[in-house]
Amino acid sequence: MNKTITISPSPHLHSGQSTSGLMYNVLIALIPAFAVSVWMFGWGVIIITGVAVVSSMLFEFLIQKFLLKKELSITDGSAALTGVLIAFCLPVNIPLWLVILGSLIAIGVGKMTFGGLGNNPFNPALVGRVFLFISFPVQMTSWPVPKGFDTLIPKFMSPFSQDILDATTGATPLGIVKEGMRVSEGMDNILANLPSGMEMLYGKMGGSMGEIAALALLIGLAYLLITKVITWHIPVTIMLTVTVFTGILWLANPIANANPVFHLLTGGLMLGAIFMATDYVTSPMTSMGMIIYAVGIGMLTVIIRRFGAYPEGVQFAILIMNAFVPLINSYFKPKRFGHKK
Repeated sequence: MNKTITISPSPHLHSGQSTSGLMYNVLIALIPAFAVSVWMFGWGVIIITGVAVVSSMLFEFLIQKFLLKKELSITDGSAALTGVLIAFCLPVNIPLWLVILGSLIAIGVGKMTFGGLGNNPFNPALVGRVFLFISFPVQMTSWPVPKGFDTLIPKFMSPFSQDILDATTGATPLGIVKEGMRVSEGMDNILANLPSGMEMLYGKMGGSMGEIAALALLIGLAYLLITKVITWHIPVTIMLTVTVFTGILWLANPIANANPVFHLLTGGLMLGAIFMATDYVTSPMTSMGMIIYAVGIGMLTVIIRRFGAYPEGVQFAILIMNAFVPLINSYFKPKRFGHKK
């Protein structure tokens, strides 16, 4: 009688979900925001997103094939998702060579330097975005004004040296508020010249491609929650934290502070809270850890927006809290299977 016992490492239970399935579900959840962006900014959105996705997948293939010499993983959807998120963080009139450079930094530095998917401590798309923002601030802060699908036509004269779109540019609502506060203009006067809350909800404002339509991003959140790709802990806690702290500032001094609704609907808060802070690799493992992590992101976002030099702070907040994830995980560990207190 064969008494050989085969022992295999954990996990021994499988949820039925795969890495590629999770990645493609997130891509599906981004479709509403992508559609709104195309409607508001035109065909340039498709061009930039396509370039970001193709270059991200190509760089991952080249690095795995010729440098790391390991099994290829470009079909698991993670490189494509990184490309889409990079594109969503960019203004639609950015030169294509900067899109490619951002993809290289995101994949080469933010992801593959640490060994690939599952090993990167920081969100790769945000690494690429912050690199471009710090290195090329003029190109990264030239925001086209949304005009509708039929008014923005791509310009193909020389896409690697010219702006893709010949569009009127303007500041984002957060940038206008920051400048108004700098010259001590009253908040009521500042907000009177900005899009209404309803316009900001459906995307009638300046900003990067993927951050302008809060309603579309919330539809994506609903899809991710229904399909159980993510849990509510991180996105809801970030939004609640921002609401509470901006509400305190607004109630204390409404002349110098915008209301919580403005902060929720503008900038990259929704995009970051729903699609970037929830990244499995760079977020905590337990529910309590996720809440602590999310509170940190919300607080840092408010501090940077209100007191920092930049009008937006969510990307920096997420990267900072990414660095604290190992510490959070060391104090809030998942309960071991079969363990009794």
